[in-house]
Amino acid sequence: MKKLFYLGIIGLILFEFLNVYFIMPLPGSQRIRSIDLAYFLYTWRWAFRGFFVLLLIVGFLQAFKTSKWLSLGGLVLVFGAIYAFNFQMAADTMFYQPQSLQMKPAKANKIEKDRIVIGIELNGQARAYPISLIGYHHQVLDTLAGKKIMVTYCTVCRTGRIYEPIVGGKPEKFRLVGMDHFNAMFEDETTKSWWRQANGEAIIGKLKGQTLPELFSEQTSLEKWLALHPNSLIMQPDEHFKEKYDSTAKYEKGKSKSDLTRTDSLSWKEKSWVVGVAIGKDSKAFDWLRLKKERVINEQVGAKAIALVLAADNKSFFAFERPSKEAKFQLRSDTIIVDNRKFMINGKSVNGSESLIKVKAYQEFWHSWQTFHPTTQKY
Repeated sequence: MKKLFYLGIIGLILFEFLNVYFIMPLPGSQRIRSIDLAYFLYTWRWAFRGFFVLLLIVGFLQAFKTSKWLSLGGLVLVFGAIYAFNFQMAADTMFYQPQSLQMKPAKANKIEKDRIVIGIELNGQARAYPISLIGYHHQVLDTLAGKKIMVTYCTVCRTGRIYEPIVGGKPEKFRLVGMDHFNAMFEDETTKSWWRQANGEAIIGKLKGQTLPELFSEQTSLEKWLALHPNSLIMQPDEHFKEKYDSTAKYEKGKSKSDLTRTDSLSWKEKSWVVGVAIGKDSKAFDWLRLKKERVINEQVGAKAIALVLAADNKSFFAFERPSKEAKFQLRSDTIIVDNRKFMINGKSVNGSESLIKVKAYQEFWHSWQTFHPTTQKY
């Protein structure tokens, strides 16, 4: 009987470890396709736990009679493993949601103007979310122009997205459950399906294959965003988490020393920065260093002629459709010139009501863009 007790100890500790291992950035875990196994373990976690606890109960008395301290030590190990893997290493116990979401106008803003934000505008209303804040929270829920929005950011992939948290036509709640191939992964409250941050796709569970509606967003410096949207509200730090935020901007500047969030100084390395553009089934990655050098890139993504421009702050970038393959964009003092017409860097006409057609573009680590766009081309 005592063998059952020790089998229960080993089995329970191993299960708790594996239940976390496949969905957290532990050595080797994110480089294998393990999502099916991870979801199976998570879905049946109480069955596994119940089975191993039953073994513990059945064999405890005999194990205790044979070796009091060894059996008690085994129980201590079990409780320690349960606490460590469920309360110290679980994603949603490491990164919390804001207790109070404060959005302030420029006059009351406390965020430095040179910080990077994910910005969104809907029906004339604009909001800016500093990545130094949402990079910790991973997701922030808000309401803009009467629409619920879910602002997400993954620091290990270096990319932000804004979605409508709508599933099956109804509002849904999500929690951070872990990672898949180094990308943040959320679980919906209703079906417990797991959703990928980089593209809003449900990758496992009842809703596998469905995607969240994505809203157009842009990554800029706060200064540039406010120049283009002076009435925008800006997310402010939650005092409960001020020690968790990237207060020194090391991450934003590519100075992080962490293996997960560091930046490669050369192009086309795992942690090199790229700007990714996907149009239909076609996608292309643009080297950030080359974009900084050229400032404006006239290129094609599939059959679509596009232009990618970088503002003088070296932080704010924008992508547009070109009127034709022959039309070439030029950039002068953050003014776009095409076919003798002038536009502000966000595509709005300087002299008229005409605007350029915007294209979704994302800054991202090369390893992330390549993983989720395996057929992407390189510029």
